[in-house]
Amino acid sequence: MRKIALAATAIMLAACIGSLIYLDSYFNVAAAQTMYWGSTGAEVRKLQQTLKDWGYYKGPVDGVFGGGTFEAVKSFQRKHGLTADGVVGSATRKALGFPVEAKAAPKDYQSSSNVISRDQETTLLARAITGEARGEPYIGQVAIGAVVLNRTRHPSFPNTIAGVIYQPAAFTAVADGQMNMEPTETSFKAARDALNGWDPTGGCLYYWNPATATSKWIWSRTVEKKIGKHWFGN
Repeated sequence: MRKIALAATAIMLAACIGSLIYLDSYFNVAAAQTMYWGSTGAEVRKLQQTLKDWGYYKGPVDGVFGGGTFEAVKSFQRKHGLTADGVVGSATRKALGFPVEAKAAPKDYQSSSNVISRDQETTLLARAITGEARGEPYIGQVAIGAVVLNRTRHPSFPNTIAGVIYQPAAFTAVADGQMNMEPTETSFKAARDALNGWDPTGGCLYYWNPATATSKWIWSRTVEKKIGKHWFGN
C-alpha cells in the first residue's frame, strides 16, 4: 500500500509540475500582448502599479484599463519621446521595462491564444461602434467598424485596431469618453460582421455627420456613401 501511495504522489507531483510549466507558457504569451483601453487582467495591474510608482497614475490598481490608465500611459509616452496614443505596444513596453517578446505557446494553446486576441479586438471595436454609432441603423454600425478596419490596412494609419482607435484626435468617442461605455450586444454583432469582412462603405477611410461636423478639412473628402446620419468618403 505504501508503494502505491508513493507512486500516486509522484504522479500527482508530475502533473502539478506539468501544469505549472503550461501556465508559465500561457502567462509569458499573454505578457507580450498589446494593452489598450478595455484590456483587463494581471498585466494591466502591473502596468498601473508601475505607472503609479513613477507618479504618472493616481487611480486604483484594479486591472481595468480605463480613462485614468489611458491618460497615464500617454503622459509616460510623451515624457519618453514615444507616440502618445495611449496604447501599450512594443515600444512602450520596452520603455516600461516589460517583456516585449514572449516564449512560444504550447501547440495545444496557440489556437486559444488566437481566439483571445480576436475577442479583445472584437470588444475594442464594439466599444468604438457603441461610442460612435449606437443610434445608427445596423448597417451603419457595421460601416463604422469597417472604416476602422480599412484604416488598419492603409499606410497612412496605424496597422492595429487599437492604434487606429486611439490615434490622437481620430475619434470623438475617445475624446469625450464614450469609448468607456459598456458595448451593446448589437455593437458586438456589428464588430464581428466587420471583422468577418462585411464593408458597407466599399473601402472608405472617413465618416462624418454633416449635421454636427466641425472640421473644415473633412468637407474636402469625396462622399462615397450615405448610411444613416453618417457620410462616408475618402
